[in-house]
Amino acid sequence: MKYPASRSLPLSKLLTAALASSLLLSSCNSKTTETETTTAAGTSADSTGATAPDSAATAGTPGAVKPTMAKPAWGPNLKPEMQAVIEQFMSFKNKPLPELTAAQARKQPSAADAAMKQMRLSNVPAPPLNCDTVTKTLMPGVKARIYTPKGGTAPFPVIVYYHGGGWVIATNDTYAASAQALCEQVGAVVVSVEYRKAPEHKFPAAHDDAFAAYQYVLKNAASMKGDPNKVAVVGESAGGNLACNVSIMARDKKVALPKYQVLVYPIAGSDTNTPSYQANTETAPLNKGGMEWFFKNYQRTQADLKDPRINLVAANLKGLEPTTIIAADYDPLTSEGKTLSDKLSAAGVKTNYKKYDGTTHEFFGMAAVVPEAKDAQNVAVSDLKSALK
Repeated sequence: MKYPASRSLPLSKLLTAALASSLLLSSCNSKTTETETTTAAGTSADSTGATAPDSAATAGTPGAVKPTMAKPAWGPNLKPEMQAVIEQFMSFKNKPLPELTAAQARKQPSAADAAMKQMRLSNVPAPPLNCDTVTKTLMPGVKARIYTPKGGTAPFPVIVYYHGGGWVIATNDTYAASAQALCEQVGAVVVSVEYRKAPEHKFPAAHDDAFAAYQYVLKNAASMKGDPNKVAVVGESAGGNLACNVSIMARDKKVALPKYQVLVYPIAGSDTNTPSYQANTETAPLNKGGMEWFFKNYQRTQADLKDPRINLVAANLKGLEPTTIIAADYDPLTSEGKTLSDKLSAAGVKTNYKKYDGTTHEFFGMAAVVPEAKDAQNVAVSDLKSALK
């Protein structure tokens, strides 16, 4: 479930968010299936604590994650663990996004909920959380959940993180696993931004909020135990788009650039007829129809989709910081992610591109149950550590 960021969460919902955070923290091994590296010239406390998965789980080896059905027709090469999570997602019987209003869509279970359900079924334990969290209002309408390492010595490097959801759905709760893992594994303060969403707030509201939050962090990093000279940006899906835009806006407005950016299956274009869009009309949790619904809700007019802030592959990418792009296999955004990587490299930006076969959109936050997610996190963490050392 998704919960409004503007309210204080009751304990039961905070426990759910904490369990979501734990998804990234189990140790798994995996292999990257495609690798390409190109080198070119008012505060309130968030009391979160994880709970163990339900004891009434299915019999079997603790930690074993296995599918129980045939592979879906659209995903003949899904990795077994990824397939198991997708089976749980399909068990929710969510309605297709084009059939829903934004308010209705926000109430549907997410891919993160499916991963948590699979954790319970597979007896995967929830490890302890090693970051403190606090929720802070950065400016009117924009809050952030700030993760601070419990160990180590301040000042820490800082990561400004932007969650996904097509600029329409999802919250910091939905993507808590990613922010928690980055905090723990990089040893950084993570500022997870809760930007305004459409259709209540159309383009470019989320983009404006993202940059305003970044500027706030630069000015106030010291008060968060952070180092203002060691700041990176990370985003998933729509958040990946926002993170890259923050870098572009920082360059154009003569603001200090981030030291690094990690873009996880970013929305990087508006062409819904690319090869990956055509190949992923039925995929879960994201498909062509879902993306078209997101665009429809966020745009003011059709012309907005041509704006380089949405259509990143047409943006001026020169002078940006080194970048890691992580791509999924069964995902309508795969083609534009690769195009963005190629165009960054052509613009002289050092770019590390990795695509994981057999995975779907949203896999990054599922390391406890999807080995490829753990590998993807390791790549992101290694690149961030190198840049922020």
